[in-house]
Amino acid sequence: MANRIIREGLCQPLELIQMPNASNLLAPLKDVSFDPGRQFSLTWQSGFAGIGYHKGKVGRELKAIEDLWADDLKGRISVLSEFRDTLGLIMQSQGVDPSGDFDQAAFEAAIGEVDKRLTEGYIRRIKGNSYLNDLKSGNAVAGIVWSGDLFVLRAETEDDDWEFVIPESGGMLWSDNLMVPITSHHRRNAQQVMDYYYDPKVAAEVAAWVNYICPVEGAQEEMEKIDPDLAESPFIFPSADYIADHDIVGFRALSSQEDADYSALWAKAVGN
Repeated sequence: MANRIIREGLCQPLELIQMPNASNLLAPLKDVSFDPGRQFSLTWQSGFAGIGYHKGKVGRELKAIEDLWADDLKGRISVLSEFRDTLGLIMQSQGVDPSGDFDQAAFEAAIGEVDKRLTEGYIRRIKGNSYLNDLKSGNAVAGIVWSGDLFVLRAETEDDDWEFVIPESGGMLWSDNLMVPITSHHRRNAQQVMDYYYDPKVAAEVAAWVNYICPVEGAQEEMEKIDPDLAESPFIFPSADYIADHDIVGFRALSSQEDADYSALWAKAVGN
């Protein structure tokens, strides 16, 4: 979506000289495919897409995407409606790098896997943020999920059996981004808000609450003062080695034509 907004000229360039804390953006996030040089956006939060499940209800470890298609889990699996995460993970399980130069055939092969598992009854629902309701109610016991949600679910239900893992074939890295709409008359106010959240102390407080990947340099040191255990969490402060060792990648930026074509294919597959 950030790629689409920037490509279509729907946001304003940032006056980075007015935002001293913006320089605290983590080095790996400073030059992304959808916004080279970060002229229009700053990462709000980032996170992983992977496998989430309830250890007690499943009764075993789930390590691979293929593990979700077990007969005893039929009808109890939920997957995300964001195709970059769901199809990205499935593409990896099929030996395709979703951050690389894949073609439409590879994309359609991943859709075919989802369609097959829907038809066979393994996948209960394809949902956005509301997928957590199925996990809370017990209608679903496993699925393709976002990392921070599982840690929030664990805290809300006081149930440590909720587990999040990066699949053996790799995980997806995503980010939500802050931008100023082209129609806004208050760009500098917006920039002040962005700059505030890039103060390492503030960023650490946010990260302690949401449990997603913190994009701010210096926040890990501030987190040590709040919660030393969270400061060591690879799901909040992943090292470059952790990301490389677990084959975690971001879905590559799509051209306008690819975006339209692939979005239409996915909408058709999920019935939207």
